[in-house]
Amino acid sequence: MITMEAGGIPDDPLGAFCRQNHVALDHTRNGSLDVLTFAVKDVFHISGSRTGFGNPDWLKTHVPQRQTAAAVEMLLGSGADLVGRTHSDELAYSLTGENVHYGTPVNPAAPERIPGGSSNGSASAVAGGLVDFALGTDCGGSVRIPASYCGVLGMRPTHGRVSLEGVIPFASTFDVVGWFARDGEVLEKVGRVLMGDETAPEEPRRLLVARDAFDLLESDVANVLDNAAAVVSIEIGAVREVVVSEDGLAEWYQIFRTLQGFEIWENHGAWVTDVRPKLGPGIRDRYEWASTISPADALSARVAHSEIRQRITQMFEPGDILCLPTSPRVAPMKNEPVDRVEVEYREQALHLLCVAGLGGLPQVSVPLATMDGLPLGLSLVGAPGSDTQLLALARSLMDRKYAGDPD
Repeated sequence: MITMEAGGIPDDPLGAFCRQNHVALDHTRNGSLDVLTFAVKDVFHISGSRTGFGNPDWLKTHVPQRQTAAAVEMLLGSGADLVGRTHSDELAYSLTGENVHYGTPVNPAAPERIPGGSSNGSASAVAGGLVDFALGTDCGGSVRIPASYCGVLGMRPTHGRVSLEGVIPFASTFDVVGWFARDGEVLEKVGRVLMGDETAPEEPRRLLVARDAFDLLESDVANVLDNAAAVVSIEIGAVREVVVSEDGLAEWYQIFRTLQGFEIWENHGAWVTDVRPKLGPGIRDRYEWASTISPADALSARVAHSEIRQRITQMFEPGDILCLPTSPRVAPMKNEPVDRVEVEYREQALHLLCVAGLGGLPQVSVPLATMDGLPLGLSLVGAPGSDTQLLALARSLMDRKYAGDPD
């Protein structure tokens, strides 16, 4: 149970919560989330409060909001209490969790390692038991990566399935509201509230193992995650190996990267140019690169993206679940060189993460594996709209894990 300091600020040994624009709210109605507590990434607007977007200059140059984000209102209206805001990577353009301005939230599963980003504070708060669940956003992997690094469940829904009203935009083609939980039942309950969906989920019929994704991993990581995939195959039954990208995931990553960068600059380039904010290493470099993407480059990427999305969707038959690694590694150590953690590691991860983004697909990272005592997430991806099926499967797998069932 989280305690409060004077002034209502959460007692926060993990450094997960924002202090500069703290806000807490009691539930507005009772519902399916009664007695549960949650936190929100500092990209969700809260009425009467300023949203910080992980950067002090953004906080200074933006006024208090008039309306609370729709997703937050849904949760408050279902019985959950908001404990506070959580830290984001700077302008949400990173996957590390290391913010040069506000520090790095603790990864409770590996305190000497990064929590992952950009929804790092939310993942830390959930993994450390400070809240029952937390909201993040996921464009390139900002829920899925910290879920894997911190050993919790992380859900990226079908694109457009959860309202983004009242959330700072990033790259609209790929932006979604995501969420974290330690418990599969809580993850599912939150999803049903956010999606307004109480229908019974379909049973999964076949597991598709993305062999080209597993082949990108070092052998020791691949072996551990292959074993985790075998656990999922027991739950589902039929298994088939597939190649997701005949073009190669490296080419898909470049298409994703180009379109994402162009839209990020469209959304925030004017502010960066006018304000000239102090940006940390890696963040500054990516914004400079994004500013160079031409409309012609973006159009070419958009055409390719449309073709990829159609091909990915056609890969699924009714009841199919695609299985792939969430991340190519366990959480890296803190304070790694920028050219490694912000460039090399980020690019490797995005080769895996871009699949769901390009397809607009739901993806849940489930903490089914460990390597040297460190968590590794295995991801389950469904056809568009199959979110409740994924959530029910994730809950079943977590029940099996905690029951200690080897079969």
